[in-house]
Amino acid sequence: MRLTTTDILECNEDQLKQHGRAFDFFSSLHLNAEAIVEKIMLFQVAIPSWALGNGGTRFGRFPGGGEPSRLEQKIEDIALLNTLNRSSNAISLHIPWDIPERPDEIKSFAAELGIRFDAMNSNTFQDQPGQEFSYKYGSLQHTDKAVRNQAIEHNIEVIRYGQELGSDSITVWLSDGSCFPGQLNFRKAFSNVLSGLKEIYSALPPDWKMFVEYKPYEPNFYSTTVGDWGQSFLYANKLGPKAYTLVDLGHHLPNTNIEQIVSLLLMERKLGGFHFNDSKYGDDDLTVGSIKPYQLFLIFNELVEGMDAQKMDHAKDLAWMIDASHNVKDPLEDLLQSVEAILISYAQALLVDRRSLDEAQQENDVVRSQEILQSAFRTDVRPLIAEASLRAGGALKPIDVFRKLKVREQLIKERGRVSVASGL
Repeated sequence: MRLTTTDILECNEDQLKQHGRAFDFFSSLHLNAEAIVEKIMLFQVAIPSWALGNGGTRFGRFPGGGEPSRLEQKIEDIALLNTLNRSSNAISLHIPWDIPERPDEIKSFAAELGIRFDAMNSNTFQDQPGQEFSYKYGSLQHTDKAVRNQAIEHNIEVIRYGQELGSDSITVWLSDGSCFPGQLNFRKAFSNVLSGLKEIYSALPPDWKMFVEYKPYEPNFYSTTVGDWGQSFLYANKLGPKAYTLVDLGHHLPNTNIEQIVSLLLMERKLGGFHFNDSKYGDDDLTVGSIKPYQLFLIFNELVEGMDAQKMDHAKDLAWMIDASHNVKDPLEDLLQSVEAILISYAQALLVDRRSLDEAQQENDVVRSQEILQSAFRTDVRPLIAEASLRAGGALKPIDVFRKLKVREQLIKERGRVSVASGL
């Protein structure tokens, strides 16, 4: 299914006057409204290929119908999202769930729909059909060099696919670790992983980046070999200037100060990007901003301050990606909500009065500092998000349009109710 500009314009028609009043009112209160809208229009969030179908838990999976079963269909779904919000023009592929059998044709197909290829994602946390060696006891950390070599070759293969598709980065997440004390020699495991990452790093094209993702637990629960931002940062520093830490918002122990981590990584020029999601308990992969919207705002507050301090391009110098799994929601609606939440937090952070905040911090005025931040957070910036979408040809209210045009019903008609997405 493909949406047209005419479809969007017709749906916007009934809401234009109300939106115009809301945007004009906002602009009368905030002199930088136009500048923020321009920044929002440039900001794009990559959609992962694995988030376009219903996920599940260890207990069950409940397909919603009309899921994309082929890579071309996944690209079509992301094009649908981008037509609606004009902020999702990239796909982040997972290999081997989404191997492009004809990369040139897939690249051309995506380009026709206005979609580019963001970071490639490797998989050494599952055994695949026909795989010679098992990753049951780890991949790059494994005691058997043959297993490590298999994992290295897989990652290099992912890079080759990415080159053919026009990507310029690879995300490496390892489930390597141990479930019980004594199972693993920590130092040897770290050294093995570092050695493997070095070989993968050496295969990077000159203009590529490597993102080293971390996670404190799951599927291993006693230790993980890239367990936190410090370990990822250590690997990235040892690898070289093309290696960076990737922050997944769900990959932290409860109450971790993620915004401080982000600030320090930015300061060290080792923050590569994000996997956005939200969580109540752990790596829940919930809709971005659904549980901890203030934390998301505080993260963006540090991002805007840190990127501006280093004169970074907000839209291009970091990788903005979603990582989510949907069990009870329509995946496309969830992704529309997630992108909007990211844009809202970004816009709120752009509203922060930096000069006043710096003065309050210098004077140790704790109350004033809090008031400045919370004033920005409590501001309804949705008129700015809607205006940015409108100017780019998107929907004022993407989810309303998604439902009004019965997109999911059309996808079910085209693909069937029992169509199931590959991957999760």
